[in-house]
Amino acid sequence: MKKIIPIVAVTLLLSSVLAGCQSGNNAPSGSDKQASISSVDQPWIATKNTTRINTSDPTEAAVIVSQTLWTAQTKNNRPSSVVLTDVSNWQIAAVSADLIHHPNNGPILFTTKEGVPEATLAELKRLNPLGAEGNNGVQVVLVGPMASNVEEQLKTLDLKVDRIEGDEPAAVAQAIDTYYAKASGELPKAVIVGSMDSPEYTLPAVNWIAHMPEPLLYVTKDEIPDPTVNALKERGGSATIYILGPEKVVSTAVEKQLQEFGTVTRIAGKDIYENAIAFATFKDASNGFGWGITTPGHNLSLLTIDSTMLAIAAAPFSHLGKHAPLIFTEKDGLPDSVMEYMMTLQPKFQDSPAEGPYNHAWLTGDINAIKESAQGEIDDMLEISPAAGGNPHSGH
Repeated sequence: MKKIIPIVAVTLLLSSVLAGCQSGNNAPSGSDKQASISSVDQPWIATKNTTRINTSDPTEAAVIVSQTLWTAQTKNNRPSSVVLTDVSNWQIAAVSADLIHHPNNGPILFTTKEGVPEATLAELKRLNPLGAEGNNGVQVVLVGPMASNVEEQLKTLDLKVDRIEGDEPAAVAQAIDTYYAKASGELPKAVIVGSMDSPEYTLPAVNWIAHMPEPLLYVTKDEIPDPTVNALKERGGSATIYILGPEKVVSTAVEKQLQEFGTVTRIAGKDIYENAIAFATFKDASNGFGWGITTPGHNLSLLTIDSTMLAIAAAPFSHLGKHAPLIFTEKDGLPDSVMEYMMTLQPKFQDSPAEGPYNHAWLTGDINAIKESAQGEIDDMLEISPAAGGNPHSGH
């Protein structure tokens, strides 16, 4: 039975605060003079332990996430480069998250079949990417199919553009793997293998690849596409392979075939919610792979299972700030398994709540995606409480 928690959260509007909160010794870039275009009146809504990206439009969400993490007020907080990919193709957008950390240190922003939306163009102007030193000064990487006018639109911004072409997800995943290795000078031995047909089981990988070098490669339930085979062969038989998802999305037959290319470990839960939790808690002690989040003092990124492109827009939350794995929730509140997981993370204090540590969660989606009551419940579950039990703030 789902536990009902009284809601006492107070919402705060953070838009102007977050946009200018970071300081440094470098002079402002000048890009702050370019105002971003957004139709979201309240981009951020916060409680004491949560911050909501207050839109369910993936293009707008990607812009707000970018504004949250890259304030672009100094050289220190401008991205090196930005990924642009089509908002209608989740498979290609998901694997492009591998470029968020390196070489880009930058967000994913979205294009459409019609070109580059005004919100995305305005955000590119505001960010004014520095150019990735390890990638020949590239400022924008186009990934996958693009509308014919995209490159013309980008020329007006005078940005150096590179392109990873292709329209087949497994082939684009391989191309990104190769691109990353060239830019970084090293091919990661470990890879994540996920289903290209089941985003709800594969998407937890996106936050990890935005944080660490391991790529996401694709399979179907019963087959390994040739591009994935070729990417694995590049590891010379010594790949460390992590399958994400249960046998119903990646079969045992595929698992056996993958063993030809190296060691194979399956990370899975019996349903979508437990699958994401399994990935958030997994840690391979032999190489450090995995979040291993099982104790208080962490951040989570919460979305509903039907928010596929929002999850990709929010992937940079695992790269900067309070690094966050993806956890799925429900519109009306926390599923029992997620409630139980968050209870294991709940901070406890001995003498004073000022001792810390503290938890936090990003929520991505408006109140039609995740209700206000659900945000309040999440906020309460993240709150620090006395180890002895009782009122968490009695006497404080």
